[in-house]
Parts: sequence; structure tokens; C-alpha cells
Amino acid sequence: MRKQVIAYLHTHWDREWYREFEIFRMRLLRVFDVVLEMLSANKIPSFYFDGQVSALEDYLEMRPEMEELVYSLVKRKKLFIGPFYCLVDEFLTDKTCFTKNLEIGIRTAKKYGCNDFIGYLPDTFGHSQNIADILRDFGINKCVVWRGCGDFPAEFSWCGMDTVNLVRGYFHDVFSLDCDLTKKAEILKKNLDLIAEKSKDVLLLPIGADHLGVEKDIAEQIEAVNEILKEDYYIKLSSPFEYFKKVEDNFKEFEWNDELRDNSKTFTLQGCYSSRLDLKRINVKCTYKLELAARFVEQQRETKYANLLSYAYKLLLQNQAHDSICGCSTDDVHLENLIKYKKVLQIADTIIDELKLKNSFNEKKILNLSGRNFSGIVEFKSTKPLEGYDRVDARKGFDRYLLANTQKIPVTEDYCYIYTYLAEIENLKPGEIEYLLPAITPSDLRISENCIENSHISLRVDNGKIYINGIRMSLFDFADLGDSYNNGPKADDKGVEFKVLRTKIILHTKTRVSLRIDFEGAWDVIPLTVTLDKRSTFLKFKFEWVNTQKNHLLEVKFDLKNPIREVFSEDMNTLIKRNFEPEYDIRKNLPDKRGLEAKTNTAPMQRGFLIDEEGNNLGVVTKGLTQYEIFKNAVYLPILRSTGVISNPHNPARSTPAGPPIEVEALQQIGANTAEFYVFFGNHNAFNDVINQVYNYIIV
Repeated sequence: MRKQVIAYLHTHWDREWYREFEIFRMRLLRVFDVVLEMLSANKIPSFYFDGQVSALEDYLEMRPEMEELVYSLVKRKKLFIGPFYCLVDEFLTDKTCFTKNLEIGIRTAKKYGCNDFIGYLPDTFGHSQNIADILRDFGINKCVVWRGCGDFPAEFSWCGMDTVNLVRGYFHDVFSLDCDLTKKAEILKKNLDLIAEKSKDVLLLPIGADHLGVEKDIAEQIEAVNEILKEDYYIKLSSPFEYFKKVEDNFKEFEWNDELRDNSKTFTLQGCYSSRLDLKRINVKCTYKLELAARFVEQQRETKYANLLSYAYKLLLQNQAHDSICGCSTDDVHLENLIKYKKVLQIADTIIDELKLKNSFNEKKILNLSGRNFSGIVEFKSTKPLEGYDRVDARKGFDRYLLANTQKIPVTEDYCYIYTYLAEIENLKPGEIEYLLPAITPSDLRISENCIENSHISLRVDNGKIYINGIRMSLFDFADLGDSYNNGPKADDKGVEFKVLRTKIILHTKTRVSLRIDFEGAWDVIPLTVTLDKRSTFLKFKFEWVNTQKNHLLEVKFDLKNPIREVFSEDMNTLIKRNFEPEYDIRKNLPDKRGLEAKTNTAPMQRGFLIDEEGNNLGVVTKGLTQYEIFKNAVYLPILRSTGVISNPHNPARSTPAGPPIEVEALQQIGANTAEFYVFFGNHNAFNDVINQVYNYIIV
């Protein structure tokens, strides 16, 4: 029986990847000029512009004279755009940013007359189970995915949403190959046969690929191929919307109500979540600093910052595109990312400073913008020496209030010491303002050169081994023969454990204490500062070191009592449960056949994870460490992954390239590095309490 194939023309447009933004934009001008010309001349019925509007804005910024034509084609349902601003990674983007992505994207798409939307996510490296609910909030009831699906049919219900699985991916560039039509028909038939195995009477075929233009004779080629394939398939150029209508009765036959991270059929490239951790750190900082600024604007009922906040969110979202935030691009791309991140911080900080100045929030007042009651120790800065407060730092600079005051300019005499003090807050309610006070309760802190503790938590160094409430913590170094996409472990690598070289008290006040622990490895000394506040339920860990070695993986290891079978990870600002096979060892399961990616026991997270099983309890909140790994009774936290190529064709964990083999020196992360995380024990409420204190949205 001859089956109908609904084909749609598209291009998958990474704004930046193995080439820099402006280079790709110049290619975009050439590609989209032809697309618009073909649409105008009715040479093709429609074009699907990758589910995002950022590339369209990039185009129209250089071709403003084409805006009227774009509007006309969108209104006539010949050009489909949106709903996203750009295609962000789903596991490194929090709910606020993902929602902003849709908010900005849909607003822009509707400006050009588009009201037909699909949650189009064909190339992100797996899919969060929370995406369906967010799409529904915007009235979107259909979705297209690819990576992360296991042995799924072409149509299924994913978390209650009608979803299409692109069985053979989105990159069908057959019609642009340099071969005759008979060969093209042969290649197409092989792919269509595989798609047909997972489909019913109607198949979906994307025609396009990464940064690929449309062949000017595409309609004629399809007509000729149809003649060759007439016994089996008939290809009709249309859009995904027609396909959804034709298969609307198929979605409920298979249901999946979990995340999509299965790599048995498609690469999910999980090593990217520990690649270029410098980007992950500043991404997290920008995400929450910008949300803080937006909350302050809302609390003060200011309207003049709306456009500025939208501009800042666009900069942030551009950096959260999957090949950008995942760290899989050239060094120059990531240098541009860092500049955009710095711009986001400049905007967020300046908004906060201006609102402080306008509303007379002086140095000793605090405003709770967290939405939750807050208790704990906070830092504040002052240009004046203050009595009664614990002081933890003094540096020279200009007072930020002075820098925000448009009626004054800083002069040499204003360059002075800025002191950092500690204050104690008790039960400050959301929206309340309070004066900062010195310590108001007795201290429960104790510190020695081998112990730091309070009434809730302790760290001890015993015979060169570190224990946190009895749980052992250590530092390991492994070889990494991988690339920006996948960790490449050596089959026989057991790792090298760093030794504790020495310990030293570096801060001892009534409010806060800090202990320095130096680790000695085969190649360097790595210092760690452990800090504990009065009455705090968590310990703060901060590594600051200079990496001098290449192709290695540095991980903090926590040994629990029992094999770890489930972990709660933060995903879109909620904790989701993931199940693990603790005995699985990737080093014994490296692929020996082409086209395979090794299954891993690694997983992405946003701000932290919680293990709360019988006999096992450990919580970790991080600042930009976005991956963890489970093996037996241990959880590993990568603090550095050092490799030097976008896609290593000899990566032992992935037997086929995932991108070009371009050398990228900065991926080795040579030079100054930091890693910051917080350890606690307890349940979901304890996790939320620590998140509230680490990311507390408090203005000082």
C-alpha cells in the first residue's frame, strides 16, 4: 500500500556553533533571501523557520526592506515562525528563562502575524518533563522532539501533550546531495522505510539540515522521486500542521510521562553539562541576578525598565542556545558569550543600584524579595568602619550609590575602602524591609585546624580524610579522552585520589568561620575553603585553583552508606526523581560499533540535587556546577572537565562524531578556575531552605 509522506522544508539555524555569529548571519542572508524569493514566486508552498524568531530578527536587522514581505508570507501561512525566541537547552535553563523565551518569542511572532505554534524542539540534547506544562500555559498543545526518545512510535502522548518523534531526525538533506535522482530515491526509501516502521499510514519527513538552504528545483526533484517511489510512497510538500491533523487519532496509543534522555537511539551528549564550567557559572549568576532585578522592578512598580529587561533577557537567552551554553562551540563564540553575560550583569546591577538610590535603601537596610520568609547570615558593604559587626573583607573601590547618582561624579578622593560585614536576619517576611543588625543570638560555632562545626552540621579531617556528618568526601582526578559533547573515559582508569596536605583556620568570628584545606595531587595543589555560618544547616565549599593540565576530569566524591538508586534533581525550579542502576560502569560498556553513544550514569541539574533514600541522605546546592554522576554508593560532582576539541572522532564513549573536529584550546580550562557548592542533610523542605539562602533574592 502506497503511503503518504508529509514533507516540510526547513533549516535548523544555530546562531553560532562551529562558526561565529556574524559569519553564520551572513550565511543566513544568503539562505533566507532564496527562501523568501521561492515563497514569493510560489515555487514552494511553505517554509518552517526552526521554531524560533531570533534568526528572523537577525535577518531583518540586515534586510529591513524585507519586513513587509515577511509579514505577508506569515499572514498567508506560507512562512511559519516561533514560538520560541531561540532554541535554548532545556536542562541548563530555569523555568523563568524558559518562560521568558516563549513570552518574547510569541510576542515577536504575533507581531508578524503568526498564531500557529508547535513546541518545536528537534535538536536539544534531551527534553525536560516540565516542558509540556509550560507550553500549555501559552496555549500550545503540540510538540516535535527527537533526541532522548527511546524505541518510541512516531506519534505519542508526552506528559499529556500530542508529540511527534522525528524517528530519523531532522537533517534530511538528500535533495542537496551531489548524486542522481535514482540514488536520492534509494537513500530516501531507506529512511522512509525506517520511519514507516514507527508510523501508520502517514509519515512526516523534514527536508533540510543545519544552516542549509533550499534547492531551487526542490519541487521538480520531489516530483521525479515520487515517480521512482510510486509503488511505496508519495511525498507531498506541506507543513507539520497538516501532519498533526492527519494523525490526530494516534497520539493516545503510547504514553510517556517522564523526561526524554534515552540515548539508545539518538545521541543525547550528556558530557556537555560539565563542559566549559566557566560558562555555566556565569549563566547561573546572570539568571538569578536578572530575576532579582525584575522582582525589584515589580515590587517598586516601575515601568520604565520593561524594554531594558526584555533586552537583557534576549542577551541571556541567546547565550542559552544549546550549542552555546553547552560549551560546544569555538573559542571565539564563547568569548562573545562571556561579553553578553557581562552585559546582562551590568544591566541587572545598574537597575538594582538605581532603584536603591531612588528609594533610599541605605547601606544598613535589607528588603526581602524572595517570596519566602528569610532567616540567616547576610553580607553587606559599607564605606564606613562599623562597630559590633563581624568584618570579613576590605577592598578599595567606588561606592555603588555614588556611581548610580547622576548628580555626582566620582573623583579620586572618593576611591576608598569598602568593607564587607555580616549581619543576622531572623524571620524577615516577603516584601518587608528591616535594618541590618549585628549578631543577635549566641554563637554555636566551633573551629579547630581539623574541625569546623555548629549545632547542625560538622566537617572533620581525620588521618587525612574528610568527613561531613560522617559521610566521606574526597577529590579524584580521571583521564578524559572526550570532547565538548561527551566525557571520554579510559576503560581501566580508577582515578587518582588527591591527598589532604594541610589545613589552616583562615576566618574565626562569632558569626562565620572558615577552614582552608589544601589537596595535593600528582600535578598541583588545589586549595579548598570551607565556610560555616552561625546556626546554618549547610557548609559552603569553594575551590579556587589554577589548572595546568589537559584532558582530565576533576570530581568531588561523596561516599554514602548504600548503593544509590534514586536522586532528586532540580529541573525547571522543581525537584524531579531520577532512577539509576548503581552497578552500571561506563568504563566496561564503551561502544565498539559505529553509531553508538555509551549509556551513562550522569545527569544534568540546575541548582542542585537531593538523595533522600532509606540509609542515604545528602543534599548539594551549587553555583554553576550542572552535572552529577552515580556509581555504586558514591555520587560524583564534576568541578572541572578539561578537553580540547569540539568533537573528537576517537572519543571512546561515542563511536561517531557529533560535530566537527575543531581544536578549541579554551575548552581545556587552563588557568584560574573556581567551583562553589553547599552541602546539607534533610528532605525537600531542607533543599528549598538552602536554595532560599543561597539564591535568596535579598537586596542589601
